[in-house]
Amino acid sequence: MSPQPRRRPHLLRRLGSQWHALALLTLIWVLLWGDLSWANVIAGALIAAVVVTLFPLPNISMQGTVRPWPTAVLVGRFVSDLFLASFEVAWTAIKPGPTPHGAIVAVRLRNPEDAYLTITAVMSSLVPGSLVIEARRSTGVVYLHVLDIDGAGGAEAVRRDTLALEERVLRAFASSAVLTRCGLGADAVGPGQPGQPGRGEEDA
Repeated sequence: MSPQPRRRPHLLRRLGSQWHALALLTLIWVLLWGDLSWANVIAGALIAAVVVTLFPLPNISMQGTVRPWPTAVLVGRFVSDLFLASFEVAWTAIKPGPTPHGAIVAVRLRNPEDAYLTITAVMSSLVPGSLVIEARRSTGVVYLHVLDIDGAGGAEAVRRDTLALEERVLRAFASSAVLTRCGLGADAVGPGQPGQPGRGEEDA
């Protein structure tokens, strides 16, 4: 009996279990092309399926949900930051004056779970002007290289912005239990102390 019919359901199950990766890779493809069209979305989905099939990722446990309004806020704010940062980086490159001072800023996230840390790190890196160069799952600390630390408002402003992004990610996808554990439940007052780097984690 040919193993081909058995292999096809196995492939479909693998693609189904990796739908998070498929969606993220498709989104990255569309953002890189800068053109939201059916052709780009279909091409990105096909390329994502090939990547996931040839280079399968281990399943990541993600106990959460998808909340429509917070997800819309997350996407809308990300697109806004993407366009605004693009213009800021372009102006930084051509404006006269001294060379911008870059810096590496350590940010301790509220939740070090793989899925939320990865989404936050990827979205931070996709916005021009900042790049996550290291992420430590054991401590929940990400290190961002900022192109113009003065233009970004300083290290504390970078931490606040990164924590605000993480909060939008958690409110969009995390379970109620995770939100409560991170201090983002109904009684939360907003981002605060968890973003401070620990001892020995200073800006470079």
